Amino acid sequence: MMKENELVELYGENVFSPKVMRNYLSEKAYASLMQTISAGTALDVSIADEVAEAMKTWALEKGATHYTHWFQPLTGSTAEKHDSFLTPDGEGGIMLKFSGKELIQGEPDASSFPSGGLRETFEARGYTGWDPTSPAFIKEGTDAATLCIPTFFCGYHGEALDKKTPLLRSMDALSDQVCRLGKFFGIDLPGKRALATLGPEQEYFLVDRDYYEARLDLVQTGRTLFGRQPAKHHQMDDHYFGAIKTRVIDFMADLDRELWRSGIPVRTRHNEVCPAQFEVAPMFETLNLAVDHNMVMMETLKVVAERHDFVCLLHEKPFAGVNGSGKHNNWAVCGPDGKNWLTPGDNPHENAKFLTMIVALMKAVDTHADLLRASVASAGNDHRLGANEAPPAILSIFLGEQLFDVIEQLEKGPASSSKAGGEIKVGVTSLPTLPRDATDRNRTSPFAFTGNKFEFRAVGSNQSCAGPNVILNTIVTEALDEICTALDADIAAGKDFNSALQELLQGLIKKHKRILFNGDNYTEEWVEEAARRGLPNLRKGPEATDTVISDTSIAMFEKYHVLSESELRSRHAIYQGAYNEAVSIEAACAVTIAKTQVLPAAVEYQGTLANSITSIKEAGVSDTAAMSKLLGEVAGLTSALITGIDALSGASEEDPLGTLEKMEALRETVDALEGVIPDDIWPLPSYAEMLFVY
Repeated sequence: MMKENELVELYGENVFSPKVMRNYLSEKAYASLMQTISAGTALDVSIADEVAEAMKTWALEKGATHYTHWFQPLTGSTAEKHDSFLTPDGEGGIMLKFSGKELIQGEPDASSFPSGGLRETFEARGYTGWDPTSPAFIKEGTDAATLCIPTFFCGYHGEALDKKTPLLRSMDALSDQVCRLGKFFGIDLPGKRALATLGPEQEYFLVDRDYYEARLDLVQTGRTLFGRQPAKHHQMDDHYFGAIKTRVIDFMADLDRELWRSGIPVRTRHNEVCPAQFEVAPMFETLNLAVDHNMVMMETLKVVAERHDFVCLLHEKPFAGVNGSGKHNNWAVCGPDGKNWLTPGDNPHENAKFLTMIVALMKAVDTHADLLRASVASAGNDHRLGANEAPPAILSIFLGEQLFDVIEQLEKGPASSSKAGGEIKVGVTSLPTLPRDATDRNRTSPFAFTGNKFEFRAVGSNQSCAGPNVILNTIVTEALDEICTALDADIAAGKDFNSALQELLQGLIKKHKRILFNGDNYTEEWVEEAARRGLPNLRKGPEATDTVISDTSIAMFEKYHVLSESELRSRHAIYQGAYNEAVSIEAACAVTIAKTQVLPAAVEYQGTLANSITSIKEAGVSDTAAMSKLLGEVAGLTSALITGIDALSGASEEDPLGTLEKMEALRETVDALEGVIPDDIWPLPSYAEMLFVY
């Protein structure tokens, strides 16, 4: 049992945090580095050698022999190349060295990572650059430890080849516009930045390693391509928040310790909706750090699962017909005043700022709903969106009854009341006091206001949070820019600020109110209503991804210096290629399983049935109609299986959606066979075994 002081000492022990830096850096170097981290000022390269030496000393004390520039290429995972601290001393011995130059810059092979045409094979040079806003950390193996230095990754000409670079750019752009808005409300703090914050909830499945290794589809694709739904799955809602089984709680406790050691502030753990599904969630952190921590978390989930003879599945839909796994992206903005600007205030002035942010979000999501949908597009997430606990592909905003009522009042004129009741404070902006948590929650909404943040629930469990937040930051930046520009013009023309703001918000609400929906997003009625409102419904990843390279998208990303046209087009090519390749791999795997495992079992069972019928007849029993009917059913399904295998084998790699249809047809046949072939012949672990035996 861990004691309080042990937990305090454990937390962040593998992180070169500001607390640790104090013990290894001079006061001057520490102050300079902290200024870079907190205020976003340029790094003073004169302290690089001292910081590098301090990192090396600390890492060696932790048992590290190597360092690596840890980065996030466009594969969706992380990458690392290890270099040792060892340097020959010229006298047959060694020195342990790590310079400021080695800290600041590395050079991995850029042409070996997805670049979408930005780098060719003969153009191999790429650079990693130290990101001091995300602390270095130690990654431990069984007999090794490595100093990991978070970095961005770019090409020879500065093109972003990773997910961190545009994220940092978008954070800067958002900060500029939030600070600009703040000046209208008397918040003018030179040297202070605004920060986006994030608290990503991570859902995952655990399955026994033996079952995992017996399923080629899980090993190669991360999801079951075949599997008959068991009689009981999550219909009884008895797993969600249920008592956690001993083996799982042991895993969770081990996971918490590892994450705490890595400085990841995880707070919650619980059973999720589906049997064998669980969730872990951290406290809010600065967006860039939260994204890095989530990438570390996903790797740690897999490593710790292995220790407990589990395999952690992060695919968005590892099991068909039951709850899929998401990563709820809880996003907020902390202004230069250090306050969360998505929290209702204590006076009309603060509420005016809050409602300006709400209306900016309405404008951003309505204008660029297609881009937000594109940000969560993947072959895996396509199976999840719109099913069970996942939101649909239609983007809408849930504000809750009370806040929606205030928005409706603002649309018609000054808001003067609140459905929550209580004292109404009427001030210069004629806005009511807004109590916190005065509304219900909507688990079907893809973009829901939950009291002090917006929860983007469409992000897939296996996805990096970087992409969705790059887009979210940028579209909100654009909305705030247009709001501030309009206010500048009105004030320059002699308008009173409060009147100008009231009029501006009123116009924006009228224009973008269609994006608000407080009802059930799962109903067919909403699909029809959304179509009448003109909201996009991009059901499949490929059509959603195409919006990234529209003229309006390119213009916006270039205006705010987040992504250039060439960088956007490269990402479009990479994501389309990844979608097609994922489907192609699944199709090939499905054919292999169906042909080499399912078909032999079906043929074997046919032979068993035929021999049994013959033996029964020879024994003088004439009534074999029931068994003959069963044989006919198996024979028909076997024939359909062969036809399905042939159809899928001939599927075009250029038509992923057509391939998916053929895969689904083959699956129906295989799952039907699973329902009639005896367990001792069936070659694959069943859903009932994988979901319930742990």
